[in-house]
Amino acid sequence: MLLAVLIANSEGNILVERFNGVPAEERLHWRSFLVKLGADNLKGVKNEELLVASHKSVYIVYTVLGDVSTFVVGKDEYDELALAEAIFVITSALKDVCGKPPTERLFLDKYGKICLCLDEIVWKGLLENTDKERIKRLVRLKPPTEF
Repeated sequence: MLLAVLIANSEGNILVERFNGVPAEERLHWRSFLVKLGADNLKGVKNEELLVASHKSVYIVYTVLGDVSTFVVGKDEYDELALAEAIFVITSALKDVCGKPPTERLFLDKYGKICLCLDEIVWKGLLENTDKERIKRLVRLKPPTEF
């Protein structure tokens, strides 16, 4: 199961989080742990270079893309390789939505579409859609004037 997907800015402020199967009382621990992990290890890392860690009985794969860090946490069948695939799909979607590796401002400008992409990629703790074209089709947003 994919336990968590977190995206944070370079200062460690969480921009988006999705938890699945993680009790509310443990979420604060995971937030602070992942932000500290990123602060300790992501300085000087190239865009999309994957780092791997494990904590308790779970795996963590994380990377940086532009000004944002992405963390994916999984257990059981979601080992490092499955998480690497998940994070690849997420970073590809971020680049597609933003048009380039995102700055924090660009990320926040595209926040709604990014959240839609995340919801299509990860559903109830499972990696659902990995095809870039399918994700684009599923998250098409039309302005209200076109109804």
